[in-house]
Amino acid sequence: MDRIIQHLKSSDAVLVASHANPDGDAIGALLAMGYLLDALGKKTTLFNESPLPAVYRFLPAVHRIQRRLADPKSYDTAIILDCGDLARVGRQVDSILRIPTLINIDHHITNTRFGDLQLIDTDACATAEIVHRLFKRMAIPINQEAATATYTGILTDTGSFRFSNTNRSAFAICQEMIELGVDPYKVAQHVYGTYSLGRIKLLNLALDSIEISENGKLSMMTVTQAMLDKTGTHAEDADGLINYARRIKAVKVAALIHEQTNGHKPNNSLSGYHVSLRSDGQVDVAAIASVFGGGGHPSAAGFSVQASLIELKAQLIELSKNLQGYSV
Repeated sequence: MDRIIQHLKSSDAVLVASHANPDGDAIGALLAMGYLLDALGKKTTLFNESPLPAVYRFLPAVHRIQRRLADPKSYDTAIILDCGDLARVGRQVDSILRIPTLINIDHHITNTRFGDLQLIDTDACATAEIVHRLFKRMAIPINQEAATATYTGILTDTGSFRFSNTNRSAFAICQEMIELGVDPYKVAQHVYGTYSLGRIKLLNLALDSIEISENGKLSMMTVTQAMLDKTGTHAEDADGLINYARRIKAVKVAALIHEQTNGHKPNNSLSGYHVSLRSDGQVDVAAIASVFGGGGHPSAAGFSVQASLIELKAQLIELSKNLQGYSV
């Protein structure tokens, strides 16, 4: 950590990026790191290539997050947050690799240890927790805006303190953030309490798509571009839908198969899909994701693949026959 702090103090222009299709931790950690670098007087750019889920647009300074990347020569340092692999940042990987110093800050057990400097703690409840440690180590005051971003990152990545990654720090930091002015009710209302009519219609279609493997251990939910078009929704509106599939009785692993339309199809039969995996806590879905070149946490992971939908579902069902082989 001290090497990273020393480097940040000597840097001038910093790019901070988190993974495509961001969740609350990716966004919260990104914004919190932006406030930290502001306090250091650095020229800072916050980047995420994907549209931000509507439920997180209440966060202060969320407008600072850009979807286009400037000339990499503009930066001397890049900080990559909440990415187990550099490829998770999306299509700008090659440009980011041209930035002289790459700092990898993450908490995923599947992290590939990319970059010149790493700050990785797989015991941390969220990447926002690790960013919080930087604030503390550098004695930088946390304002209410940074506190809200940090609180949101931890709240969402622990599933409102329900997931197995919930630790003592999660509660201690969130208590501190509340003392700094965070309104838990307001955050919860934005993150969990408000849905558009289109999202409700999308949920209806997604629930109708659920398939259960023969042994009852795997549930699969599908979200296609046609479903988004029909309901007038966007990719970010699918965020969180997988939890409905995960809560089905006897299901050990839930998979949300989300069609991606921003990639090139290699032929007419193949499409791009991002598959999110969630576990009941007894199966290590990071191990399953690694079979497909992905990664994540034991209880929440994912991967991207080019395949036909029929083939992809068949592969997942085949894996479901031996889920005990992936037990934590």
